[in-house]
Amino acid sequence: GSHDSFSYWVDEQSPVGPDQATAIKRLARISLVRKIMKKWSVTQNLTFKEQLEGGIRYFDLRVSSKPGEVGQEIYFIHGLFGIKVWDGMKEINTFLEQHPKEVIFLDFNHFYAMDDNHHHFLINRIHSAFEAKLCSVECVEYVTLQYMWEKKHQVLIFYHHPLYEEYSFLWPGNKMPAPWANTTNVHKLLQFLETTLEERSRYGTFHVSQAILTPRVKTIARHLIRGLKNTLVQRNLPMILNWVKTQKPGVMGVNIITSDFVELVDFAATVIALNDLLLEEDESTS
Repeated sequence: GSHDSFSYWVDEQSPVGPDQATAIKRLARISLVRKIMKKWSVTQNLTFKEQLEGGIRYFDLRVSSKPGEVGQEIYFIHGLFGIKVWDGMKEINTFLEQHPKEVIFLDFNHFYAMDDNHHHFLINRIHSAFEAKLCSVECVEYVTLQYMWEKKHQVLIFYHHPLYEEYSFLWPGNKMPAPWANTTNVHKLLQFLETTLEERSRYGTFHVSQAILTPRVKTIARHLIRGLKNTLVQRNLPMILNWVKTQKPGVMGVNIITSDFVELVDFAATVIALNDLLLEEDESTS
């Protein structure tokens, strides 16, 4: 999976998003501030299509309306506004049309400046984009690739808002827990990932290991111009990747692993290769 999957493009000409503090919104009236914000808001270099082609199948999504804009259009957001959600979903759907056996997870986990009307608008957009490809809520253990192929389903939508109850194709957010370490220290991050794996539910949910470092205000202040990638990600990714290589999938093991700038190392291939361990287990038991 990728973290803040849509943030490969953010609009530094647009107003700062409603996910930011009032003080930052004031500061961001200066265009230089928005340029610096962009360096810290972008967590991926690859478009949805490029991520899909690179093996990413779980997408971490934050969305918002644009306050003051007429209509109910919804955009991706991370500090600054990204592309329209509709455009992103069309891009993903094109890939799925070309690859009918591929299955993806879309995790809508943060909503900003959205009332119920905005939510209904977005949910209808999701349904229009994917239609019969949407997998209705099931017992997690039933949802194997075989099950998805038989039903011709390709998309699981997780929706962290109470309105999920009104739609059979929206999975509740609590089926996709994604504990967050909130640290700049790679050793603390790896310890957190270990601890949360030990605490994960044995059955009934998916599980996201967020292998990401989060900048503090002072981190940004000290390294304003360098940005997230040059300050935190590049030098720590090799150690994070080494942790991934030592993991085992399956019950109480890793399930979904997310990272920033997924193309900087062999992240997707390394995660995908862990599945071979499950095949080896199957062969040894049979």
